[in-house]
Amino acid sequence: MPYAANGSVDLYYEVDGEGGDREVDAVALCGEIGYGPWQWGWQHATVAGPYRVIVPATRGTGDSDAPPGPYTVGRLAADLDTVLADAGVRSAHVVGVGLGGMVALHAALHSGRVRKLALVGTPAYGGGVNPDPLWADPADPEALESSLRAAVTDEFLDYQPDIVSQIVEWRAAEDADREAWKAARAAVREFDIADRLYEVSNEALVIHGREDAVCPRAKGKELAEGLPRGEFVEVDGAGHLANVEASREVNDRILEFFDDDA
Repeated sequence: MPYAANGSVDLYYEVDGEGGDREVDAVALCGEIGYGPWQWGWQHATVAGPYRVIVPATRGTGDSDAPPGPYTVGRLAADLDTVLADAGVRSAHVVGVGLGGMVALHAALHSGRVRKLALVGTPAYGGGVNPDPLWADPADPEALESSLRAAVTDEFLDYQPDIVSQIVEWRAAEDADREAWKAARAAVREFDIADRLYEVSNEALVIHGREDAVCPRAKGKELAEGLPRGEFVEVDGAGHLANVEASREVNDRILEFFDDDA
């Protein structure tokens, strides 16, 4: 399993898929605050067919190091660039959820590796966003399950108990502990790209669950309207993790968006 070193911080990542005969054949998946790579289980197999998929474990999650905080979005974007360089990726589309979307936006401004952006539940700035209910102690299964109500709708939890149980197991193994979560929370709090959105020339697909309780849908719409090449897509019946709860629709939209370059 590969690791990339950003200074003294070792970053675990996974690579799958062969890519294809296209200008950009890699997709990087950047995750929400405190969540491990498990959150991409609904995209991994679908995207890894036509693309080479890079899934970093954000510092503090999974098998990546958890250095003392606070973290910044800029530092997390440097982690992403380090991983892509280590994987030999010169150009990639980037999918981000929440904090991962913030990282993708920052990387679009500062890295020549980023092409198209697919941003799920992502704002232009951290104010007015409340990710706090997402966290739970990885050693407390009941808290892990209860905190999912901030991420997805009650309907998803009530009608997919087997999947919920599996998510709880994944979270126990991969999610950030309290100190690492607080370090990442600082990155969300300080993030503000609102005055620089006009500089992001990348095509961007902004996807937002209508029932998002962490990042209000108005935040997603504001982001899309501020991006010169942004498109807003609302997903009915989905909460913050629309990529999990409405994976088929989200995957179809993302692949269609990326495949325009094929």
